Amino acid sequence: MLNHPKKNGKKIDELVEGESLSITETIEDGQLLLYLGLTNDANPLYIQHQFTEKTEYGQPIVPSIMLMGIISSVISKHLPGPGSNIVNFSFNLIQPVHHYETLTFHFEVIKIDLMKEVVTISVKAQNYDEERVLDAVVMVKPTKVNENDEKEVDLYDGQ
Repeated sequence: MLNHPKKNGKKIDELVEGESLSITETIEDGQLLLYLGLTNDANPLYIQHQFTEKTEYGQPIVPSIMLMGIISSVISKHLPGPGSNIVNFSFNLIQPVHHYETLTFHFEVIKIDLMKEVVTISVKAQNYDEERVLDAVVMVKPTKVNENDEKEVDLYDGQ
């Protein structure tokens, strides 16, 4: 059994409005194939070049749920971080994202509701040409761990 220090994300009182984070991600074939395999999503818009050449998109596009997954992952890892839970997700895809595009996601804490214990995060993403491709608003419950419970935890204890 391996013991690792438990890493919790920020608690609600450790966050401030205006706090921000940017990450850049390139959409690669491996990610797309993994998504398609896990979901059994056979939409030809996502993978079939001959099909998409005949559509308004001209080439395969990235599933919007994959882009939502990137956003969710950043929230879980970084802002607020481990232990946080998304309770509401509003997503607007402004233009399609194609395979191999490099996107920069900008996250900003825009509201902290201490009474509801929820943080609202605005997300905007742009492609390499600096064209905005998506907007999202995500409501997140940050981690809430008792001070006495913060200690080393066995990540493989089966619980």
